[in-house]
Amino acid sequence: MEKRKLGNSAIEIAPLVFGGNVFGWTADEAMTFRLLDAFTDAGFNAVDTADVYSAWVPGNSGGESETAIGKWFKKSGKRDRVILATKVGAELSKDPKGLSKKYIIAAAEASLKRLQTDYIDLYQSHYDDPQTPITETLEAYDQLVKDGKVRIIGASNFAVARLEESIKISQQEKLAVYQTFQPEFNLFDREDFETNIAPFTTANNVGVISYFSLASGFLSGKYRSKDDLQGSKRSGMVEKYLTARGFSILKALDEIAAEYHSNPAIISLSWLIAHPAVTAPIVSATSPEQLKQLTDSATLKLSEEAIVKLNKASSW
Repeated sequence: MEKRKLGNSAIEIAPLVFGGNVFGWTADEAMTFRLLDAFTDAGFNAVDTADVYSAWVPGNSGGESETAIGKWFKKSGKRDRVILATKVGAELSKDPKGLSKKYIIAAAEASLKRLQTDYIDLYQSHYDDPQTPITETLEAYDQLVKDGKVRIIGASNFAVARLEESIKISQQEKLAVYQTFQPEFNLFDREDFETNIAPFTTANNVGVISYFSLASGFLSGKYRSKDDLQGSKRSGMVEKYLTARGFSILKALDEIAAEYHSNPAIISLSWLIAHPAVTAPIVSATSPEQLKQLTDSATLKLSEEAIVKLNKASSW
């Protein structure tokens, strides 16, 4: 399996990351264990979660995903085979949130306990916190790195200017530096990433772990009209993709999928993996069969002609 470095660090991951938002939500404990076993046994090694997953589910309070992963670590003994990424800063309730030093240190301890591990490979700022000085946030991460509880740090959902400022402060103050960034990026949602984000991350060797890789399922080809959205929990997220440009993308995906004896989801992910500014896209699955389809994207190599066709169909 091809491995790619996370930024300027020594950590290497396979070019596909399992998104743990489904653990403790649409995947119960038994299915979580099956999915993680199948993913790692197939040669993949990166799992991404967050302390807030899955607080949006009625009856949950956050931490469910980390708890499920921690139980799997204990049962499987595979902690040393996984590059574990989690996040801090999202609102767990009215008070616990943000990127203050005190909160990050406490949140890291809580995550480590739930995950049943001594260290986090990649600890990420889930959202920017304009109320907290950047230096204070970075000092907290630097302390965690020096204490051996975190290996490297990353950011998600930052404006590029804030990411740039954070990296400059890290370099000036000799503090831990953001090595990765998590943006929304897929065949449909290209403009912001390619215009604003990719030039900076590429120039500064910041690894990119993209989310919403299949545009909430639209790029799987499952949703092709408003009728297909009836009864779907994703209807509100998918409807915006039902445009002339969206259908143009699906047409190109269908044609290339037929050529490769594949399907639109695999082709979409292969396009992301082949993108020069992307380290690895995040994918989620709720069954081993679905996961097997998605992991096939890491070994499918699109021709230059296919990539050009997709770029043209999805141009903005």
